[in-house]
Amino acid sequence: MPKKRENRGRRKGDKGHVGYITCDNCGARVPEDKAICVTRMYTPVEPALAAELEKKGAIIPRYPVRKCYCINCAIHFGIVKIRAENERKIHPTTF
Repeated sequence: MPKKRENRGRRKGDKGHVGYITCDNCGARVPEDKAICVTRMYTPVEPALAAELEKKGAIIPRYPVRKCYCINCAIHFGIVKIRAENERKIHPTTF
């Protein structure tokens, strides 16, 4: 049976077994190397209020929040896109 992807959709390489994590959206159990993890900055203050406070010289704290998604949720949220077969060989960060 032909393979769709050379790495079978994982970043495991020659490791053998890897642990599992839980998708932050749907709760699916996904291998660590297959999950799509995104780090975004989070601030508890609303953006409009934060802009006003920063103009006055206040320091607004920002915290990095790391979220891991399964493939289905990552595609649904637009974190990764579905690419054509000839574009799958090219890594998206090399553009």
